[in-house]
Amino acid sequence: MERGAAVAVRRLRAAGGERVPRVPPPPGRGEKDPGGKRRDCPAGGSRWRLLPEARGALLVLLYLLALRALVQLSLRQLLRRPGPRDFSAPRAREYLENITAVGPRTVGSPENEILTVNYLLKQIKAIEIESSDAHKISVDIQRPTGSFSIDFLGGFTSYYANITNVVVKLEPRSGAKHAVLSNCHFDSVPNTPGASDDAVSCSVMLEILNTLSKSSDPLQHAVIFLFNGAEENILQASHGFITQHRWAKSIRAFINLEAAGVGGKELVFQTGPENPWLVQAYVFAAKHPFASVVAQEVFQSGIIPADTDFRIYRDFGNIPGIDLAFIENGYIYHTKYDTPDRILTDSIQRAGDNILGMLKYLATSDKLAKSFDYRHGNVVFFDVFGLFVLAYPARVGTIMNYIITAVTVLYLGKKILQPRNRAINYMKELSVAFGFTLLSWFSTLVTVLIVAVFISLIGRSLSWYNHFYVSIFLYGTAAAAKLILVHTLAKKFYYKNTNEQYLGEMFFDVSLLVWSIALVLITQLGLCSAFVCAMWVAFPLLTKLLIYREFKQKGATIRFVMIYMLGMFIPYLYIMYLTWTIFEMFIPIMGRSGTEIPPDVVLAAFILSSTVILSSYFLNFIYLAKSTKKTLITLTTVFGVTLILVCSGVFFPYSSDSANPKPKRVFLQHVSRRFYGLNGNLVKSDSGIWINGLDYAGISHITPHIPELNDTIRTNCEDKAPLCGFPWILPVHFLLRKNWYLPAAEISPTNPVHFKLLAKEQMRWDSMKLTFEVSGPSHMSLYIRPHERSTLSSWSLGDGTPVASIGGDYFVFYAHGLQAVAWRFWIELKIQGLHKVFWLQQCSRSPDYPPNL
Repeated sequence: MERGAAVAVRRLRAAGGERVPRVPPPPGRGEKDPGGKRRDCPAGGSRWRLLPEARGALLVLLYLLALRALVQLSLRQLLRRPGPRDFSAPRAREYLENITAVGPRTVGSPENEILTVNYLLKQIKAIEIESSDAHKISVDIQRPTGSFSIDFLGGFTSYYANITNVVVKLEPRSGAKHAVLSNCHFDSVPNTPGASDDAVSCSVMLEILNTLSKSSDPLQHAVIFLFNGAEENILQASHGFITQHRWAKSIRAFINLEAAGVGGKELVFQTGPENPWLVQAYVFAAKHPFASVVAQEVFQSGIIPADTDFRIYRDFGNIPGIDLAFIENGYIYHTKYDTPDRILTDSIQRAGDNILGMLKYLATSDKLAKSFDYRHGNVVFFDVFGLFVLAYPARVGTIMNYIITAVTVLYLGKKILQPRNRAINYMKELSVAFGFTLLSWFSTLVTVLIVAVFISLIGRSLSWYNHFYVSIFLYGTAAAAKLILVHTLAKKFYYKNTNEQYLGEMFFDVSLLVWSIALVLITQLGLCSAFVCAMWVAFPLLTKLLIYREFKQKGATIRFVMIYMLGMFIPYLYIMYLTWTIFEMFIPIMGRSGTEIPPDVVLAAFILSSTVILSSYFLNFIYLAKSTKKTLITLTTVFGVTLILVCSGVFFPYSSDSANPKPKRVFLQHVSRRFYGLNGNLVKSDSGIWINGLDYAGISHITPHIPELNDTIRTNCEDKAPLCGFPWILPVHFLLRKNWYLPAAEISPTNPVHFKLLAKEQMRWDSMKLTFEVSGPSHMSLYIRPHERSTLSSWSLGDGTPVASIGGDYFVFYAHGLQAVAWRFWIELKIQGLHKVFWLQQCSRSPDYPPNL
């Protein structure tokens, strides 16, 4: 009846000559109109559903927990498949036990220079006796002396004398013109057996040498095994080898074996530079892959305060290579707990399988001899959950990234290419939604950082160090709650008359737009890590196209949610895999990152970033849900309870549990100091225990047990002395500004330092050359600070150009092996004014003390 009346009226008006527009049927609830306004019932009469809060939140939580479980399973599966192996892990473990039985192996000690070297030579000789007639083994003991400058730790210069390298060459009987290098180091830092860093790598190399030498298969190229004896002295032995050894010129590629943790999987975290064929060699030859270009770009950014021999071979040898390191359980890296029993045999097996396979491949590859022909181009590479490696040229990745971006532009452009009113309205609403998303991120950042700063100020830093999930309950819940709160308020007040379907689509488009922008920016920067963004654009866009009809007709049903999560499975699983790997590397580093970097702020920023990433394609669920009240209450409750527990000191940061220790790192030195004036007179002397806590907490956890160690003995910087007048073994003073000095009896070193000014020579009217001689223990540091109106223009160290450290002083690290001659060097000073020449003449009268330059 109503429709008939409407038709009659329309006909009557038409008969009168007036134009009457067509009247559309009434809009339905859940059906999007141009303005996105709320409607009461759907066209066709079906009900468009909202997402129940409890079910939605539970599904998201279970989804993330399932992803985490899969990631854990992948990371703990060390060997892909059982079966017979060419590499014998039990025999490599026997080597490991014998090397670590020597004890700590510091450079210059008999344990490092004699006992370990003799053991290696004995094993190499036994391997040579049993080797196949197809191969020839040559052994050389190198004891180089040299110097170089490096920009690591703010920049310093290194000088070494008579350190030890054990070098073995395995080659065909007829000889070989080209070679691949495998590098490990057998020295260790003081007070640690150094099982993972790096005795296990040397054990693996010994067994690989044994395996290859017994094989009847001929090699096309030589394999050089370098057991270097001075890596912990900041890469000295590798420099001595690559710049001075006669075999170095034949090397076309290298594999460096390192450790930043104890056992687990060995991660490929550096390759190249360029030379994508090396990554392809790893893809082909590694049986148990674990590699990521993201790890490479993170490490090479300098965020991690570490370096490896990779730098030396790259910078001083101009040789491409691959850098591998164990990264699990970095809590006991460089501690007394780094013992062989903590390294699983399966970890040794997988490392041996991978490196043996690569060395075989490279030693029989035609590309090795022509490596410079394959030099150009970077490569995108990443393992797929330890199953295999995807690798492709970076230029191909760039094309793929722009194609994905173009498809996204077409998707968003289709919504813009509508009638003018709809297009303008869509662009306006997209901009507003984008603004709300940025606002939620910013407010979450502020909130989480306020919590982190508060925790740091009240002295509860690192409460999560021994209990990682405390950080998730503290910072993760705060971040999630704040994100949800901002969008809930936006939904309630700004979007109160807008239907949920429209909002769900809008905020999905915002997330897609954000990831597309990130994809373009990172690609423009030339970073290979852009593949992660590409993954987070392509899969969500494909998922949206697959579920569009389901969502349009029925709304946010459980079926819709399940299909949506299934479509997001690959990007979410990979980002969880990548995030957890980064956390496993970074969390232990926070326990040795110094007193100036607030670890809670750093970790809070990491967790915030992870929360933003993981929530990016779930923001639309907030607008599709009936409510978020219970979710907010739950998250806020968990955060509040955790905050109270952290503030009350329930979570002690460290652990002495023998099965899983997480020790606090404190560096103690018994020192005697003497300060001299310009006239050579003794101005001040003292002696004491110099204490450096290597984390942000300093000694606050020690004071209750040793009351003498408190802030009343905090050191004061000697402003007129370089590096505040304390004997730093390396220039890390900018990382450890809080230290303590407990007065103690004077120490009498068994091998005291003797510092002499041998000669002074006026080079030009404004330049003076000073020659010195130094003798003393195996490890010494030299600081140089030119006096006012004088500059250090050149010296006999490094390449001749002085390199200043942070703060402007010049730092020289010296080390020697056994039986080193006295160290002689010269410096040249440019002096403004003749009165400085007279001062230098006065200095020369007292040659036995260090002059204040």
